[in-house]
Amino acid sequence: MKAIIFDDFGSADVLRIADAPMPEIRPDDLLVKVMAAGVNRADLLQREGVYGSQTYGDSSILGLEVAGEVIAVGSTVTGFAIGDRVMGIVGGGAYAQYARLDSGMAAAIPHGMSFTDAAAVMESFVTAWEALAHLGRIAAGETVLVHAAAGGIGSAAVQLAKSQGATVLATASSNNIENVLALGADAVFDYRKVDFEAEIIDMTASRGVDLIIDFVGGSYLALNIRSLAPGGRLVQVGLLGRDDNAIIPLGTVLHNHLQLLGTVMKSRSRDEKRTMVRRFRDHVLPMMGDELKPVVGALYPLSAASEAHRRMVVGGVFGKIVLGDFHL
Repeated sequence: MKAIIFDDFGSADVLRIADAPMPEIRPDDLLVKVMAAGVNRADLLQREGVYGSQTYGDSSILGLEVAGEVIAVGSTVTGFAIGDRVMGIVGGGAYAQYARLDSGMAAAIPHGMSFTDAAAVMESFVTAWEALAHLGRIAAGETVLVHAAAGGIGSAAVQLAKSQGATVLATASSNNIENVLALGADAVFDYRKVDFEAEIIDMTASRGVDLIIDFVGGSYLALNIRSLAPGGRLVQVGLLGRDDNAIIPLGTVLHNHLQLLGTVMKSRSRDEKRTMVRRFRDHVLPMMGDELKPVVGALYPLSAASEAHRRMVVGGVFGKIVLGDFHL
């Protein structure tokens, strides 16, 4: 099979298409003919060597989410059959024509949804639901702030928060403000021009928001903490700013009884990922295609994976970057 590989860590230029061995499925795996794969920031970090030799999963090939057709099933698999259209989270291996997918991390693609759209679902909506519902304990009537709301997970979080009856505030670049408003956000702040802390103080009459979902980190941490209402929760999902040395105003944390929680998908155990996917299947999948829609901002053929990575580095894409055209 063809796959995207790299011999040394480095820029997007190290990526190349080459022959790779077919994956061997385990008893509880599905073998999937990949039709599309989502591109995630963790792929860039792996390519750059941030994780070193750790793959956190099944394959050293890049790619954490797939959409495709089941062509073989393991001996203990139930609920899936050859020919099924599935989407799922993999421990690496999505940038290839075939991938093995743990059946516990798979979900049926909703009727009428394309493989391209399906490739933009799992990492975004599973992670967003984990942050909002399981960790953030979102409740109807609360006010939620979603940072980087035009990205894959951010755009999912806006839709999910709105579906749970929350008032949704968000940050995005100026060219994506209208797009995020169209997802259901009640107000969107241009993060380059506006002091979101001041805007939140003004909009909430100095009370603050109940829950913040942040992907940026760094200097945002102190601003986020000061923007939380008493008893508020901050869920840190990523570090887009790549700065993990941030100042924490502990006096505010203690006085207002705040909670800071961190989460990342890539380093979670297989059982933890299965549990997260099960929560997604139970609570989110029934809404997919109706209340909730994946957002695909750019589509590249598998052979142009390096271009897809460069596009993610530049930023500004509304939604997910997806790889397609796997079977040349």
